[in-house]
This record gives sequence, structure tokens and C-alpha cells, in this order.
Amino acid sequence: MSLAHIDISLPPSLAFDEYAIALEVSKSTPLQGREITVVKRSIDARSRQVVYRIRVAVHNPGESPFSNLNPLPRVKVESGNPIFIVGAGPAGLFAALEALENGYKPIVFERGKTVRERRRDLAAIHKNHVINPESNYCFGEGGAGTYSDGKLYTRSKKRGSVQKVLETLVRFGASPNILVDAHPHIGTNKLPGIIENIRTYILDCGGELHFNSKLEDLQIEENALKAIVVSGKKWKTDNLILATGHSARDIFQLLYRKGVYMEAKPFAMGVRVEHPQSLIDYAQYKCEERGEVLPPASYSLVAQANGRGVYSFCMCPGGIIAPCATDLEEVVTNGWSPSKRNNPFANSGIVTEVRVDDFASYVSYGPLAALRFQQDVERKCWVAAGKTQKVPAQRLLDFLEKRESVDLPQTSYQPGIVSVNLWDVLPPFICEALAVGFKEFGTKIRGYLTNEAVLHAPESRTSSPVRIPRGEKIPEHPDVKGIFPCGEGAGYAGGIVSAAIDGMNSISGLIEVKKFNPSNL
Repeated sequence: MSLAHIDISLPPSLAFDEYAIALEVSKSTPLQGREITVVKRSIDARSRQVVYRIRVAVHNPGESPFSNLNPLPRVKVESGNPIFIVGAGPAGLFAALEALENGYKPIVFERGKTVRERRRDLAAIHKNHVINPESNYCFGEGGAGTYSDGKLYTRSKKRGSVQKVLETLVRFGASPNILVDAHPHIGTNKLPGIIENIRTYILDCGGELHFNSKLEDLQIEENALKAIVVSGKKWKTDNLILATGHSARDIFQLLYRKGVYMEAKPFAMGVRVEHPQSLIDYAQYKCEERGEVLPPASYSLVAQANGRGVYSFCMCPGGIIAPCATDLEEVVTNGWSPSKRNNPFANSGIVTEVRVDDFASYVSYGPLAALRFQQDVERKCWVAAGKTQKVPAQRLLDFLEKRESVDLPQTSYQPGIVSVNLWDVLPPFICEALAVGFKEFGTKIRGYLTNEAVLHAPESRTSSPVRIPRGEKIPEHPDVKGIFPCGEGAGYAGGIVSAAIDGMNSISGLIEVKKFNPSNL
């Protein structure tokens, strides 16, 4: 392929105008007999004049700068060697797709419901404060990312092919814009259809997906996996991709009972802060109205509080704060945005490091120490807000002054909020670090420090509090042959793309270990 990349800058009003883009590119290189394709587009709001930075590929007619957007092949693996996968989140689903690509039969077990059936259980959380421990924002087809935004930005570019993940999503129905946008995003309203398309493809190829199917036991003999028990049924297998997500606490407890080595690991915890989107737009774009050509503004912030990191996490412009508890007697917050990001609020997790020393008093829980620390904070917040799915909340300036808010404005969190002094419910080291971080963020974003902003607690599921070890080259558990810990739950990913990459890599490692012979394609 004869391919050249040209970088240009255009004002927002022209950034999506094909003629304007071609005209600007032609100033650098002749275009006679060649075509152009935008391969990257990002907003630069650092100066007073907001511009788009655009990378354009110049190529021969009929060629494409994207490697493979052809329809997926219809392989047939009904009689192929099976690969067992527990969890139908991004790690599990992309593991299944990788198995199909290599000629193996994926058999996927998901404790929750299909992506559409989950909606009733999510509605019950919002309206009736009822948690279904098997079907919620974290559990069910598509995993936590399906109903919490679908952000596709990752820094995990050394782990595997980000491009392959994005192109795969496009082939299953995502907008091609995700291949171009610097911070790609699908949207909670668009993801269910994509997930359903993936399921249909897996089934059409001869794979299996079993819903309402919960891993209950592992049969381990002589340090090797021999069988699994799923919802009362025993399946003989010597291989298992364990992709159960960061909130499957019962799986961690099962592994602990079976003597499978794990480690408590540092994670992060804090609050979810919500501002009026118009305030963030004004601060970032430096204009009264962003108009229709600029998207709702976002931010990414980092600070140090006496050597402890404080940072924004899963920032959702035009978004909604969601109730993401997975069991009774706890509250958890997260955020999501629809594809248009057209809600009036901007929210983001603001979290700080939780180190091993911070949960030292939980040492008696062994590898589950961080998990128990996490549980206790979530339960304390549940009690403080009235033992429903309402969450404790506080205006930002009131938090910095350590005073309970006299009143609270409307927020996007539908179950409701209760005025609580968060210094009374969150661990002191978390509040102290957040206070330092917020003050520094106020120097970086004009107007950020305002009592119009509301803190919702806790933001506690940023990553797994447990790591399940595995080999560096081959991702198999070092002590139990046949178990391949994978994705966010095992402590090796932090989002849709990195989890998907980890799922694909786990299949490659399993195939290398088992030396399987694939089915006839």
C-alpha cells in the first residue's frame, strides 16, 4: 500500500467538511488520482481558539488505511475442541471470538441475563431500590461496560492490538468514528445491539453461550483443573478462561476456599463528582456557547496529595450517575453517557490510591483483605444514606469545609441522594487526599471549585481489589494448571479495550499450553 499521513488543523466548523479537509491536505501533497481518509481526529482546546487536530491518510483508490473491516468469516466449530469461558464481559466475549478465529469451540457461561433482559433489573434498582445479585450493572451479557458508557480509550497499547478490538466492534455494528476519534466512545444506548450481534455470530459458528449459569465449584486434582460445576451441572474440562469481572466476590471466595493462590492488591476509591455540563464546556472551550460543532467537553485530571495519587476516572460528559451495587446492603456509584452525550450534567470519578498499608487492619482476611475493606466502606455509605440505593452526597465546597450541606441540588442519580458529611463515612486518608486533589483541580479548570458540584459516594469499583497470579509469557495460574485468569477481575485490565485484548491474549496462551488441534474450518 502506498500510504502517507498528513497532519492538519481546522476550526470546528470545518473539521467534518470533506472538501475543507481535502483542500488543506492539498497544500502539503498533490492529490491527483489519490484518495484521502481521516484516521485520527482530536480537539485541541489549549489556546483560546479551539481547533481540531486531524491526521489524514493519503492512499491509492480502493485501498484502506484500516487493516480489516470485511465481514467476519462464518467458521463452523460445533465438533471442535472446546474452550470453557466463565464471564461474558469484554474479556470473555473477545476470548470467544479469538477461539473461533483459531478454530476452537467457545463454551461461555454467564451468571447474569442477556443484555436486553438486564434492563428490567436495572430499572428495579432505579425505581424500587431492589438489587438482583445476579443481574445488575456489573453482571450480565456484555459485562459492566455495556450499561456504563462504552468508553474505548486505553493506554494499554503494548499489550496487544487496540486497532483489532476497535475494528471488530465496527464489524459488529459500532460507528466507524471509533476508529478515528482520539477518545472513542460507543454509548450505553448503542452497545446492547453490538453485544447481541456478537452473541449471534458466536452461536452461528457453533459456539455456546449459557445465561443464568453461575460457576459454583472447581474440581482440582494434583494441582490441575479436572472439572467445573456451573449451576449444579458438572462439566469435565482441563481448561478455563476465568473472566468474571472485578465485582464477582463469590468467585474470589470460591478460589480462596479451594486453596487457589491469590493476592490482595492496591486499588482506588473516592467519589463521583457531578458538575453542570455548561460549566465544564465554558471552562474548557473558553466560550459562552459551544454550539453544535463541538462535543460536550471532558477533562482528565491528576494531582499528588502528600505522595498519594488523586485522579479523575471514567469521566462522562453529558452523562448520568448510576447505582452499581451488586449485592444487598451496599451502595456503589459509576457513570455512563448515551452516544450523543446530551444530558445536562458532567460526572467523573475522583479517586485516590488505596495501598496495602491502608487495609493492614484487615490482614486476617488474607488475599481478601482489600475486598473486605471495600465492602465495609460500601456498607457504611449504605447505612449513612438510609439503607436504600440512595447515596450519601455533599456539595463540593461544603466537603472542603467539612460541613454537611444544608440542601442539595437535583443530580442525575435517579435513586436519590441524602445530605451527609462524607468525612464521617469515608476513611480519613481518602477524604484528606481528595481535598488536596480538588483544590489543585480548581487551579487547572476555571470554576471547578463550586458548590454547584455535588459529590456522590462511594466510587469504589475502579479495579479489582484482588489479583489472581499467572505466568508472564503464558497466562496460566502458576499453581493450578488449566486455569487462565483474565481481564479486570484477575487484575490485568482496566476497561473494555484492555479487557478485550487480555481475553484474546489468554486464548493464545491457552492454545500454546494445550497444543490443541483446531477443528476443520
